[in-house]
Amino acid sequence: QVQVAESGGGSVRAGGSLRLSCAASEHTFSTKTLAWFRQAPGKEREFVAAISWRDGRTWYTDSVQDRFTISRDNAKNTVYLEMNNLSLEDSAVYYCNAAQTVATAEGYGWSGLGAWGQGTLVTVSS
Repeated sequence: QVQVAESGGGSVRAGGSLRLSCAASEHTFSTKTLAWFRQAPGKEREFVAAISWRDGRTWYTDSVQDRFTISRDNAKNTVYLEMNNLSLEDSAVYYCNAAQTVATAEGYGWSGLGAWGQGTLVTVSS
């Protein structure tokens, strides 16, 4: 069973920064790749970033590469998403979940493994 809790969302001006936190159960943190997804109003949920439980390898969607950094604190069973140079297009509800890759027509994508929580809202204004 995947157990996570997201926090850290808020309102920020374009160009600003936020750090999201995902607190996980010890089992989830130590056995699952954890990922951030986001869903903007009227849009489908999309993958943002992931970090491997095994070796800390990271993956990012192209639109956040070089602006967002996913990391993990093993002592706190917590995954972070540091978001810099935020743009209006980053406004969304952000969700943390255990994740795995799935085959798609384009090659592969990411899919959440557990139930989706409430997420944390990020609002970027001009």
